Amino acid sequence: MPLSTLLIFVAMFGLMFWMQNQQKKQAKKAEEERQNLSKGDQIVTIGGMYAVVDEVDLANNKIVLDVDGVYLPFELTAIKRVVAKGTTQAASPVVEEASETAIVEE
Repeated sequence: MPLSTLLIFVAMFGLMFWMQNQQKKQAKKAEEERQNLSKGDQIVTIGGMYAVVDEVDLANNKIVLDVDGVYLPFELTAIKRVVAKGTTQAASPVVEEASETAIVEE
């Protein structure tokens, strides 16, 4: 077996090992974030929905999210990332009321 072929196999094995190790680190970090969720945390689901954590049930792997007063149950694995820790309410959008204008008919 030529030396160049052996080097290619070693490089491929090293690259595969490194990629697998990085993936394990990311999975471990995501699991730690899920285990440390508490009421009031702002999160994003894997579907892109922003919500506030209302209840966490680690024993059953479930979570209840508050989305503008609507309470939705999810599995913990549906949490993509934590946006803000420990805030009590989600920031509500500011809605400006349009002033009424008189319509003048001629």
